[in-house]
Amino acid sequence: MDRWVCLVCGYVYDEELGDPDSGVAPGTKWEDVPEDWICPPCAVGKDQFEKLEFEKSE
Repeated sequence: MDRWVCLVCGYVYDEELGDPDSGVAPGTKWEDVPEDWICPPCAVGKDQFEKLEFEKSE
């Protein structure tokens, strides 16, 4: 599952955890998060988030 970071405040949306306090169930993929969802700490929209890319260690 992917994680997405808020470019404004650094909050991380983790698809595995969701955001139950805002009605987004655990396991909800980013593309399935409602378009009117806002960042819990700073209230910006989904357009202010960027996918976190991880380097795989060998």
